[in-house]
Amino acid sequence: MLSRTADHLFWMARYTERAENTARMLDVNYQTSLLPQSSEATEQGWRGLLSISELTHDYHRLHDNLNPHDVMEFMVCDESNPSSIHSCLRAARENARAVRGTLTTEVWETANTTWLEFKRLIANGSFRRDPADFFEWVKFRSHLSRGVTLGTMLQDESFHFLRIGTFLERADNTARLLDVKFHGAQSEFFGVREQREPVEVDFYYWSAILRSVSGFEVYRKVYRNVIRPEKVAELLILRPDMPRSLAACMDEVVGNLKMVANEQSGETLRRAGRLRADLSFGRIDEILATGLHAFLTQFLDRVGDLGIGISRDFLVPV
Repeated sequence: MLSRTADHLFWMARYTERAENTARMLDVNYQTSLLPQSSEATEQGWRGLLSISELTHDYHRLHDNLNPHDVMEFMVCDESNPSSIHSCLRAARENARAVRGTLTTEVWETANTTWLEFKRLIANGSFRRDPADFFEWVKFRSHLSRGVTLGTMLQDESFHFLRIGTFLERADNTARLLDVKFHGAQSEFFGVREQREPVEVDFYYWSAILRSVSGFEVYRKVYRNVIRPEKVAELLILRPDMPRSLAACMDEVVGNLKMVANEQSGETLRRAGRLRADLSFGRIDEILATGLHAFLTQFLDRVGDLGIGISRDFLVPV
């Protein structure tokens, strides 16, 4: 496969996944902002959202104050924001158009229709009238894109590059969400001595984190008890049967990398395999003992290096 074709497929999948993850985080912040809480807590939530995407500086270049309306406009509609839903869906559609002949008709029509429908929803004010409904629409279109890809495309190199892009982006976003949200909780649970009683957990805070990754029902099914921060971390980091966990994402990345491996990709595959092994054989108590923030920061660095390696081995040189 031409490296340019692989590049378009990889980034088409990454941008589609990024749009969905942005919608998920915005939806949870919007829903929790409606709960009774202090103005400081509300502001902290929106500040954390910008921090997840490393957009705090870009936001404050355009806005003096931080408020929910401006943050949502910046993360949904702002064309100057490369991580806004607008920018992501446009980029996904443009990458799909560039490799139109490689995609099935259904996959192309899904990407094209999503972009056209998005512009209509923004123009007629649907997003501003009912943000929650709009975010559900973004998530649904992303689900539809993945479903059509799985259901209609030949599982050849094109398919594998789409999957690599999807799960590399998902791993990055899940790690960022965990890092910012756990840091924001400032829970006394982590690092306390065993003989101390764990502090009471804010049910709505942790359930919001789980809902942002469609993990609330999964948590109840797996653990069947009150929501504990260490169990949330275990579910979203180490459980290979949780679709949006770091372990599940790396399983997919490694599996699809093996299918497209070439003579120069051995080191990239080795690094991906080692990262997956660390997650497969890791234990949550060891991770928490060494520090969750340190673990997630290192994970993000390794995923970033993995993305650079994939670009070097398969895609258009940066």
